[in-house]
Amino acid sequence: MRRWLVTGCSSGLGKALAVAVARAGDQVVATARRTDALAELVEAWPGRISPLALDVRDAQQCKDAVDAAVDQLGGIDVLVNNAGSGLFGAVEEVCDDELRDQLETLLVGPWRLTRLVLPVMRAQGAGHIVNVSSVVGRMWAMPGVAAYMSGKYALEGMSQALAAEVAPLGIRVTVMEPGGFATRYGTAMTEACVRLPEYASYGEILGMFRGMDQNPDLGDPDDYAQAVLRIVAAEQPTPLRVPVGPGAYEMLAGAHQAATEELGAASALMTEAEVLETAE
Repeated sequence: MRRWLVTGCSSGLGKALAVAVARAGDQVVATARRTDALAELVEAWPGRISPLALDVRDAQQCKDAVDAAVDQLGGIDVLVNNAGSGLFGAVEEVCDDELRDQLETLLVGPWRLTRLVLPVMRAQGAGHIVNVSSVVGRMWAMPGVAAYMSGKYALEGMSQALAAEVAPLGIRVTVMEPGGFATRYGTAMTEACVRLPEYASYGEILGMFRGMDQNPDLGDPDDYAQAVLRIVAAEQPTPLRVPVGPGAYEMLAGAHQAATEELGAASALMTEAEVLETAE
């Protein structure tokens, strides 16, 4: 039986994962900013799912959450940094406070919780940290979501370094990269306080996000949850990054192709410049 600490379980991917973990016979401390949002989970899985209030932007709440999870479960085998939020706005529109808040949720919070959990896992000699990124953490730029993409890119960089650091300690790291799933992520996305008419055309992208929970072509969060369980249960080494969901591999393949073409163009440009300098 594994002991899980999962953040952001009030809805969407986090809620689906908490249910899947409980159904598999494991124990999970499920967190949300408000514990009343977890009442349905606790009622459905008494003894399997324990609720905990946690805003990952709050340092003291993070420490208290890890301490409480260790007290309740006797240890933590799996930490899933799932809590997230979206901010829509062009780079020029997003102010410092909005950017800090976005990065606190997407990067600083997961970093802090990871730092707090690592001593527990080191003492156990084992553990698994799952950081929930997104396909946008490796995709080509999408106008209007620079702050969100910056947080996910940074989370992936942190995770890559973390994996190298803790592998000798028996601790595994996985970055889940969901594609499109039918969740309330887009509905809950906030907008920058300043909106400029020069960027009004990007409103179509915001509309796409707003309709995610009603899009029948998007993935089922339950499928995502099963993918996480498979990764955690796998005995053989698994890739650091695991794309999951409809279109995830196609989108990342397109991003890889675009990056390859950009690298080729840059190489050709610099080679041409060197030839011209030599000729002079």
